[in-house]
Amino acid sequence: MVDLKSQYQKIKEEINAGIQEVLDSTAFVKGRKVGIFQKNLENYLNVKHVIPVGNGTDALQIALMALGLKPGDEVITPTFTFVATAEVVALLGLTPVLVDVDFDTFNISVESVKKAITPKTKAIVPVHLFGQNADMEELMQLAKQHNLYVVEDACQSIGSVYTFSNGQKAQSGCMGDIGCTSFFPSKNLGCYGDGGAIFTNNDELAKKMRVIANHGMDVRYYHDVVGVNSRLDSIQAAVLDVKLKYLDDYIKARRHAADYYDKAFAGNPKITIPARSPESTHVFHQYTVKLNGIDRNDLQKVLAQKGIPAMIYYPVPLHLQKAYKTDRYKSGDFPVAVQLCECVLSLPMHTELEEEQLEFITECTLILKNA
Repeated sequence: MVDLKSQYQKIKEEINAGIQEVLDSTAFVKGRKVGIFQKNLENYLNVKHVIPVGNGTDALQIALMALGLKPGDEVITPTFTFVATAEVVALLGLTPVLVDVDFDTFNISVESVKKAITPKTKAIVPVHLFGQNADMEELMQLAKQHNLYVVEDACQSIGSVYTFSNGQKAQSGCMGDIGCTSFFPSKNLGCYGDGGAIFTNNDELAKKMRVIANHGMDVRYYHDVVGVNSRLDSIQAAVLDVKLKYLDDYIKARRHAADYYDKAFAGNPKITIPARSPESTHVFHQYTVKLNGIDRNDLQKVLAQKGIPAMIYYPVPLHLQKAYKTDRYKSGDFPVAVQLCECVLSLPMHTELEEEQLEFITECTLILKNA
């Protein structure tokens, strides 16, 4: 699904030099490289504050902790997503309120959010799934109307740009009160281990999140709040700072691959290509198609026999997961998410895909087009 080895070979000298600098300095935690990467990412995103942390899940948890929510407060998030989004809500004693998604974009449905808001609702956590932004203009207006926080899960969408109706543009993760991202190795901007970051333009929230991420300390050994221990290590920062310079090139390569897939599958009644929102650019963390009249398991098996990985993101919506089942939801809820879980398939998508590989993947995928 990703080819990190080939990607590394192209930037090997820069990566090795960055890592060697950390080794020579022996500043493995909170070293100079972390500060440099932080500033460079702030400049790239045009955001006031970047707080580097240990991983994307930590980023989401720290963001919610900073909002001062109380047990029982409700947080709305989509049921069709990776579990981390709801997981941190539940871990904090808050109530995850799951909603349906849009069939075309896979992103959170604004209409479903509207129906889910109650007096207990305190925040919305939209997930910019697979690489493009949710309908942030509508969501921000809704949040303002009901006095709700917006925490963006941008773990799959860094580099995506959203354009508001007035022409204003904003980077993914930089529109709500707080944005969160992951630097897991397979991400568009990925490190060589675990890593994540939080974004905000709010000075007060930034200060709170820095304190929370550092054991609740502002002054060393004086703990003002209950915090956690979450930090991006210096070696990962060195890797990320090199790769940040190439992020736009990586996005361009992913879009080229997506364009090739789009053209190959265009007009095929049994393979629906990913919709591209007119308001958001797409950075294609995943290239996810919807299958119609094709046995997904058979196709996945055929591709595997040809040495082509294909993944199902995600096979079960959160409201049907054992950990998140509740009487709140009834049979028939969230039909779009349920349908997507039954028909989506993600094809290889990364920066190193060559035309010969894309041709082979598409030809093999179309084997069962008449099934």
